[in-house]
Amino acid sequence: MKTFGGPVLFLDRSDINTDEIIPAKYLEETDKKAIKPYLLEDLKINGFNPQTDVAGKRVIITRDNFGCGNEKPQAAVALTANSLHSVISAGIAKNFRSAMYANDILSIEMDKKSLADMFHTFADKDTECKVVINDDGSAKVKLYAGSLSKSYPFQIGETDKVILDKEDWLGYTETNLKY
Repeated sequence: MKTFGGPVLFLDRSDINTDEIIPAKYLEETDKKAIKPYLLEDLKINGFNPQTDVAGKRVIITRDNFGCGNEKPQAAVALTANSLHSVISAGIAKNFRSAMYANDILSIEMDKKSLADMFHTFADKDTECKVVINDDGSAKVKLYAGSLSKSYPFQIGETDKVILDKEDWLGYTETNLKY
């Protein structure tokens, strides 16, 4: 069994594109530290402030089609620069998923009904996430907010299994990320 997780950043919108993940004006930057402060700078969601809402988060939960738009590998780099290691969504754009794999970011596809319940139940609370991958291949996302907790099963993809089998990735998340 493998477990990891951390505080959740809820982004209640579909079709968050790569320009909103990292604005194009920062694409010349090659150092992770240089692009770190600009993650989600241009994302417009009521009540969302990238300057205060991103820090300390480890998992993004969003609606559908995350990472759509132009292919920008720096968008995935910006996620890792901010210690975000997992994205839970109903769908992740194909090109962006490849960039996520290259940066050891786990993509968890969840059905829309479960996502709707996550947003309804937890989005307005300080929520922690624990992802549990069992040896038998079963997997679930557990969300906690105070005394409230719920579990949501999901299927792990073959490429994500490769990411999880990297001992350095799992070792990093278990050592550095609290859940």
